[in-house]
Amino acid sequence: MLTQAEHLADLVAGSRVQWQNRYSHPRPRDFVGKSSVWFTSYANSVIAAPGKTVLEALGDGGLLESFRQIGIDAIHTGPMKRAGGVTGREYTPSIDGFFDRIELVIDPKFGDDDQYMEMIRAAAEHEISIIGDLVPAHTGKGPDFRLAERAYKDYQGLYTMVEIPEVLWDTLGPVLDGNDSVNLALETVQLLENRGFIPGPLEVVQFYDPGVKDTSWSATDVVTGADGVDRRWVYLHVFKDGQPSLNWLDPSYAAQRIVMADVVQAIHVFGIGGLRLDANALMAVEGRPGLDKSWVEGHPVSQGASDQIAMMVRKLGGYSFQELALSVDGLKRFITWGPDLSYDFITRTPYLNAVATGDAGPLRMILNVLLDYEVDLAGLVHALQNHDELIFGLNHLVDHSDKPFMVNGKPMLGKEIFDSMYQGSLDSVSTGIPERIREFSNVGFCATLASYIAEALDVPDPVNMTGSEKTAVQRLHLLAATFNAMQPGVFAISGWDLMGNLTVPESDLGSWMDDGDGRWINRGAFDLMGLSPESTASSIGLPKARTIYGSLPDQLNDPASFVSDIQRLLRAREDHGIALSRLNEAPDTATNGTVVMVLSHEREERRTVVVLNFGRAAVSGTFSSRQLADRAIQSIYSTTGRSSPTAAVGHAGDFRFDLEPMAGEVFVVT
Repeated sequence: MLTQAEHLADLVAGSRVQWQNRYSHPRPRDFVGKSSVWFTSYANSVIAAPGKTVLEALGDGGLLESFRQIGIDAIHTGPMKRAGGVTGREYTPSIDGFFDRIELVIDPKFGDDDQYMEMIRAAAEHEISIIGDLVPAHTGKGPDFRLAERAYKDYQGLYTMVEIPEVLWDTLGPVLDGNDSVNLALETVQLLENRGFIPGPLEVVQFYDPGVKDTSWSATDVVTGADGVDRRWVYLHVFKDGQPSLNWLDPSYAAQRIVMADVVQAIHVFGIGGLRLDANALMAVEGRPGLDKSWVEGHPVSQGASDQIAMMVRKLGGYSFQELALSVDGLKRFITWGPDLSYDFITRTPYLNAVATGDAGPLRMILNVLLDYEVDLAGLVHALQNHDELIFGLNHLVDHSDKPFMVNGKPMLGKEIFDSMYQGSLDSVSTGIPERIREFSNVGFCATLASYIAEALDVPDPVNMTGSEKTAVQRLHLLAATFNAMQPGVFAISGWDLMGNLTVPESDLGSWMDDGDGRWINRGAFDLMGLSPESTASSIGLPKARTIYGSLPDQLNDPASFVSDIQRLLRAREDHGIALSRLNEAPDTATNGTVVMVLSHEREERRTVVVLNFGRAAVSGTFSSRQLADRAIQSIYSTTGRSSPTAAVGHAGDFRFDLEPMAGEVFVVT
């Protein structure tokens, strides 16, 4: 990649293309205005028609037309470039779902560069944008890392790696046969920190596994360099040992060169509309005195690097969004000059808690936190499901653990709210653990949203649901979608959601579970168009999941299907300009299961009122908003298809509503 970077830089260096676009400030509303409903793809899980590649499947005219019928106007492809590693002269497979990139070409498991370009062209014909992925914090152990081990030129400047003198090799421990590195014990890391070689232990050990990954530092075996000198290196890997972390503050600026080359290729050469920055809060490490853990998450270098990448993307005519699980304070720092949009990790935890428990109190609270911080929700990507677990890591409550918040009319400390949400949700879905749902590092659940909902509703056998059980799951699934879609910003929906994928039994996954990564159970393969009914796995061998809704063509022909429900939801969202609205209020209600959002619209007097009931019983409730006084009311969307007969606004702005269990309704007040 470092060699390819030179050639890609030449394409824009000294060229007028650098000066055609504004790039300093993020432009979230411009991005949302171009594409506000995204299909979240995951290439590993896509089942293509016989003889076709994944890229040909994503560029298929029938699929693209189905997306347009549903209301989808962008595809976020996920990572598709060659990933994994190199041992000797042989490629080794990806160890983290292609988030361990090693080259700047499309991975042949998915197709090739020409097919990628053809997918972009076909999507454009259907007015669908393509959004790709950038992995700026690490690579795989590809040619660049192997050259770094050999101290070739300035390749070692790419990575957070340190040469260790031979007198200390015994302290590193031996590398076992079949491996190329050994994870360091905590005592060894502290020894090396005391000797001044490395910053020291990290705040959190991602993928912690006793005896396998005790720390985020590993040592290479003895490697003979290009100069004939034998060396052993210690290197940082915030994630798995095959994902060495880049060094964004090295004088060689090698990390910047390969990541900016990736940007040039994606935006300028391929011509896609935008890029996601994966895990961009974890791009630097700094030691702290004594036994304090090293600073990683939200480091200023990460912020500065994110700003640079985002500006380069905008400079070349694209947009970017970031996967950033920080507090609201931290988010505000990263969006000042950085990516245009941010993944919504703020409302995610409380809405998943509301789905699991029926209690929307924490959700109302966090919406008001966003209002207090003046966060524009149009700058967020509200996604139902992505390739990760259903994340519960609400960092705002962790960072403000001793601060009181009001939940359901009572003051609670941040830590108390977080613990009660996690434990309450765990209790609600725990009947399936560990068989159908798995906890993941105490920050969430490995499950598809459909499986999570089925467990929350006490469905005893999700694979063989009764008609009424399926109806209840679909009803709560649609309510979750309505909460996310009826907010300003981007609404993102996955193939797992559209088809109602269930988790894959661990017994069906075989060697996929060898790395102990429970997320494989929620990444089951799916056949969106039903063109390969005999297939039992995706093109890379990920087992096909059971689904409860069926293929897109079948669902589009069934007005009672989940996809038809989503189609009606997205039509209302589009017709009433929800994507570019603003959240004005999230008023309290007297019922714990309900949440209300009052939205305003640019240069218009009307308000949109979203009223949702996550509770398991029907409610009759009221809330008060002076903005709504003396106005007319009209229902524009209901998750049940039935308008509330008694919804009304009083002279003082008192809004009265009736909702069925696990149902929602949207009103325009003019």
